[in-house]
Amino acid sequence: MTKTVSLYDMEGKSIGRVELPKFFETPVRPDLIRRAVVALRSHMFQPQGRDPMAGKRNTAQSIGVGHAMSRIPRIKGDRYPKANQAAFAPGTVKGRLVFPPVPTKRIHKKINRKELKLAMLSALAATSSSELIKARGHRITEDREFPLVISDDIEHLTKSSEAEDLLKKMRIWDDLLRASNRKHRAGRGSVRGRPMKHPVSALVVVEKRGAAETAFRNFTGVDVVDAASLNVDDLAPGTHPGRLTIWSESAIRAIGNRLGGNAA
Repeated sequence: MTKTVSLYDMEGKSIGRVELPKFFETPVRPDLIRRAVVALRSHMFQPQGRDPMAGKRNTAQSIGVGHAMSRIPRIKGDRYPKANQAAFAPGTVKGRLVFPPVPTKRIHKKINRKELKLAMLSALAATSSSELIKARGHRITEDREFPLVISDDIEHLTKSSEAEDLLKKMRIWDDLLRASNRKHRAGRGSVRGRPMKHPVSALVVVEKRGAAETAFRNFTGVDVVDAASLNVDDLAPGTHPGRLTIWSESAIRAIGNRLGGNAA
């Protein structure tokens, strides 16, 4: 029997039932989802390299033994401050690196096509589980069926005030407040250049981006994506499945056609 969920209008009231594609019943595989997200993220990295002569453009040479000094390369000369200044070697001021990064390093991870599709189906199925959504930290109510499917009027929103009114009527505004208020300052073990971390909130999936993207873009943690561009990283950011997802009725049909209709 095909699974159905409530179809909500812009007032947050149920106006019927909508049939979900069968792949929403796919068993959730966190291991595959993690592999797929890491592989997709790796393609965003830019190769790094260093000048092969970096730290080597000097006259430094070792003066040998018998001078009561270490045999580290030193700059030639008889004038302060350069005379006998250590250079070239690793650990010296402006010296070379031991193993500098090279642009030929293979940083892109690969994943099989069938595994990537199964990870996508698994991440989609996770969005229909209220237990996984709660475990991910989202604040949701018990009287809603997941995934949240709203009429196509959501795709015609143009103002943030209209989007805010819809989110409040759908009773997920508290989750947006959670994402906007909880700004974690990075501490030990954090990534350089990223002093603040913002938790993600709802994902809005539409058939075609346009007005909806304008309406939702000012909310912290909220992302808008069309069904044709939806990927595993959108559904499970940080490799954690169960993101709070809002679908338009047309987006449900579009993702069903993209991934094989109602085929399991």
